[in-house]
Amino acid sequence: MATRSLLTLGPVLFNWPVDQWRDFYARMADEAPLDVVYLGEVVCSKRAPFFEDAIPDVIERLTAAGKRVVLASPILVTTDRERKAVRDLVEAGELEVEANDLGAVAQLAGKPHAVGPFVNVYNEATLGWLASRGATSVSLGAEMPAASVASLTQEATRLGVETEVQVFGRVPLAISARCYHARVHGLHKDGCQFVCGQDLDGLGVETLDDQPFLAVNGLQTMSHTYLCLAAEIAELQRLGVGRFRLSPHTVDMVRVAKGFRAVLDGERAGGDLAAELAGLVTDAPLANGFFHDAAGAAYIGSHERMTA
Repeated sequence: MATRSLLTLGPVLFNWPVDQWRDFYARMADEAPLDVVYLGEVVCSKRAPFFEDAIPDVIERLTAAGKRVVLASPILVTTDRERKAVRDLVEAGELEVEANDLGAVAQLAGKPHAVGPFVNVYNEATLGWLASRGATSVSLGAEMPAASVASLTQEATRLGVETEVQVFGRVPLAISARCYHARVHGLHKDGCQFVCGQDLDGLGVETLDDQPFLAVNGLQTMSHTYLCLAAEIAELQRLGVGRFRLSPHTVDMVRVAKGFRAVLDGERAGGDLAAELAGLVTDAPLANGFFHDAAGAAYIGSHERMTA
């Protein structure tokens, strides 16, 4: 019998008001057919105190609803306070941790843990090294073409490690110590006034020719387009990928999750879901170019794939 594909939800990457953040996870617990939920502030440690008091209740509600909760570590750790936060996360030992930088990987050595998409895993040797240190799952970067996903998934299967691929949401491209959101508003990082909270799905960036280009989220650079691999689900399953990751946005994520669950279970065509999501996401187009070894911002439809 084939192993059931897992539908996972990455951490909220944006600075949402705490009430909206809490309500989002309550709805995910009660209505979304998710298997694993990654939880935590991974982009900017300055935001973390807003959510600290709400996290225990969110964990309890998700767990009671049958979701497995994994605590995600920060992407960029630069201060003693941030290093202590990661150390406390690792040493708590109550829940599985997703390592999103090599410092967390080092601290988790010898313990079963997940490796997030912010740790670059581009070859079999890196995958093997991570597996030898306790990694049980690895989330591959969204810029991976199908051939690379196939090679790494084959090696991961041999090592007894699960692979995960992001299938929905803006693609994280880079992280910086400098806050782009603050700079846009003429502010410094230390006095940012949390202006990133004005853009709940990221702040659009245009080229000098006024063409949509990227999005910024505090310290993070993201794609303008929303990655959508709904039509590629069957191929990813054939390659052996076992975990399929959604990245939270302000669109109806219950609807998104139900759609992907139906495709994963063979109850709905992936192309039909992609067409639905194109109407649901109104602030940017969908894209799947990276997977097809094309420009990441492109959307390669079934016709283009057959003629490429």
